[in-house]
Amino acid sequence: MNPETLASYSNLSVYAAMLVVMLAMLAFVVDLAQTRVRTLHDASVADATAADASEAPAPVLANASSGASVGARPSSARAASDATNPADPFYPAGPVDDGTAAPVRRQWAGMGLSLFSLGTLLMLAAVVLRGLSVMRAPWGNMYEFLLTGTMVIALVFTILAMTRDLRWMGSFVSAVVLLMLGMCLVVYTDASQLMPALKSYWLVIHVSVAFVSTALFTIGAIAAALFLFKDASESLGVVPTKGLKGKLYAATPSAKALDRFSYSLHIASFPLWTFTLIAGAIWAENAWGRYWGWDPKEVWTFVIWVVYAAYLHARATTGWKIRSATWIALAGYACILINFFVVNKFFVGKHSYSGM
Repeated sequence: MNPETLASYSNLSVYAAMLVVMLAMLAFVVDLAQTRVRTLHDASVADATAADASEAPAPVLANASSGASVGARPSSARAASDATNPADPFYPAGPVDDGTAAPVRRQWAGMGLSLFSLGTLLMLAAVVLRGLSVMRAPWGNMYEFLLTGTMVIALVFTILAMTRDLRWMGSFVSAVVLLMLGMCLVVYTDASQLMPALKSYWLVIHVSVAFVSTALFTIGAIAAALFLFKDASESLGVVPTKGLKGKLYAATPSAKALDRFSYSLHIASFPLWTFTLIAGAIWAENAWGRYWGWDPKEVWTFVIWVVYAAYLHARATTGWKIRSATWIALAGYACILINFFVVNKFFVGKHSYSGM
């Protein structure tokens, strides 16, 4: 199969992925629209029912061996005690609804997740076919960077969703992925050979780690934004019960769970970005004979590292509110967007090839 045919199949895979991810997003949105809004009255009734169940007298059973009487816990109380808290996205959803948990998902969410996984496979096929068409790592220009980065975001989310219930996040991640695939069409560049500076094994080492780190930062930024929304309502004690805001509030985990999820992703991603910065310096010395040259891309990579370091430092420092620190994390992701869409395209430097 000739390179032109492989490149055309890669493009077709991108179009197919866009269609499938769009259908996945619609399925997630339908699931969100069907979410039952939990009102304050519903919460009070549920809490009263739970209190009555816990205060009910335990039935007396005779011990067959000793004749002694023992109290048996009610089955409902035992189920509530043994169930996993569904508000925590790091664990499988259980049957308990404490008023802050995301409701049990329905078939539309499962359909959305299946379609999103299929879209991820199509993006992976597009990246592989693009690489085969030029017999190199498909990271030689802005289009290839964006396509592969989008695929990695989708892949990381799919893997995370296999181990914990993240279907509540599906509509947001699929919207971001669909937007980025659309941007791929805007910056599309025909397949070509690498520039001399890119012909190094450091391309695979440096860029692949950067992709994973950026994917984790992206999902963490989405969770951070949802935390700010949820925390604003919880801190004011006003629970939205109407419209999209009410459904969004009911569909997402508690602010505490969202913050824990976002913080964990940032902790995992920061060392990877640190490695990206160091590997880039080593590659620069290998290609241009210096570790650091204040190139715009190098500067913004360091700026991103500083902002996320400030976020983690704020989280570990007494006196900083979680909400204030979360804004720093979102500022860090804004720097990532600037680094890719602005610095790559409009700043002149040794990394200008990445904006081609």
